[in-house]
This record gives sequence, C-alpha cells and structure tokens, in this order.
Amino acid sequence: MGPARSRPSWPSWPSRSSWPSRPAAGSRGSTGSAGPAGSRPSAASAASARTPDPKRLLDLTLGTLLLALAAPLLTAAACALALRRPPGGIVARELRTGLHGYPFTVRSLRTRRWRLDLLSRLPHVVSGTMSLVGPAALAPEDPRAAAPWRQSVRPGLTGPAQLRRRSTLPWDEPELLDQHYVEHHWIGLDLAVLARTLPALLPPRTQGHLSDADHRPPGYSATE
Repeated sequence: MGPARSRPSWPSWPSRSSWPSRPAAGSRGSTGSAGPAGSRPSAASAASARTPDPKRLLDLTLGTLLLALAAPLLTAAACALALRRPPGGIVARELRTGLHGYPFTVRSLRTRRWRLDLLSRLPHVVSGTMSLVGPAALAPEDPRAAAPWRQSVRPGLTGPAQLRRRSTLPWDEPELLDQHYVEHHWIGLDLAVLARTLPALLPPRTQGHLSDADHRPPGYSATE
C-alpha cells in the first residue's frame, strides 16, 4: 500500500501525476510455482479488479438516498406540470457528452422551482451516466466537450464551476475550475461541493446561484 495522501487545502493539492505509482501485482510468481510466470492472474490482482471506485460508490449510495427522499416532491411536481400541459411535455430531453465522449440524453423536469430540474436528474447518477459532482454536462457540438480531461470523468449534477456566480467570473475561468477539479478530485472535495450545493436548492430568497453550463454573463463579448 502506498503512502497516505495528505489533504492540503484547495488549490494546492498535488497533481495525480506526482503520486507514487503502485507496483504491479503479481509481477513475479512465488518460488517453486509451476507454469510460466503471468500465466494465471494473481489473487491480489483479482481482488483489485473487484474493488469498487470510491467515487462511484458515493454516487450510488448517496444518489439512491437523495432520489428516495426527493421522489415524493418530484412526483408532485410532475403531476402539477401535467395539469398545466407545458409545450413539449413535462420532461425536457437534451443531448450531452458523457464519459469517454459517449453522448447520452439528459432527462429533467421542465421546472426550476427549488431546482427540481436538478433533482430530477438523480436517476442518471444512479444509473452511472452522470456523477453527483463533476464538470458541467455539455452538448456534443460544444468544442469544450472534446477536451480529453473532461471526457475522462462523468459529468456532474454540480461542481466547483457550476456553483460560482456568472457575473463574478470571466468566460474561461469556469473551464479552469472544472479542469482543476478533474485533476485533483477526491471524496472529501466531493462532499465539500455537495455541502455548498445545498443552499442553492433552497427557495429563491435565500439561495445561492447555481449556474448552468454556459457561464457567460448576458451581453458577453470576447472583445471585452
């Protein structure tokens, strides 16, 4: 087992590229073993392959719990929307780029009251197409969606860049925040981002702003 990682404060965490690499399990067979080396996978490597990803484990357990808690509210909102019969139906469908660049369809309720549209995407977290915390989900035609670092993780319902106000950031800084998160994320950071997201789900008078994927202020011009 490698040395324990310290938890320095944002943004001074070391890049993953600087972490010590693990020695390959089963690189040499034990003395006296029959057969050529590497002809059979070792027990250590098999156990490592079965070890769940901590981030995915958090998404599955916490995502399932949140979905169960939000289900009555989402059901009531869906019924209210059905009575109003909004154009296009009660569910909005948007094509987004996911893990490894594969496109998927995001389904969410056509409401922003108490950010129910955000909560209605929790089934994507449970199914594994999205994560609770990650970079913003972008449309396939968005040139930013082709970045290799962005495609290396699942897009998130929330993230450091999505929590910042549009009016306080230049256009390129949210992209840097997303990239920094991808390179340095760990479970503690995910929990901190989720804790900061909770106020954004409160009624409008007390909520912080949870921005969408497009962080440009109204009237933004590249010449400014």
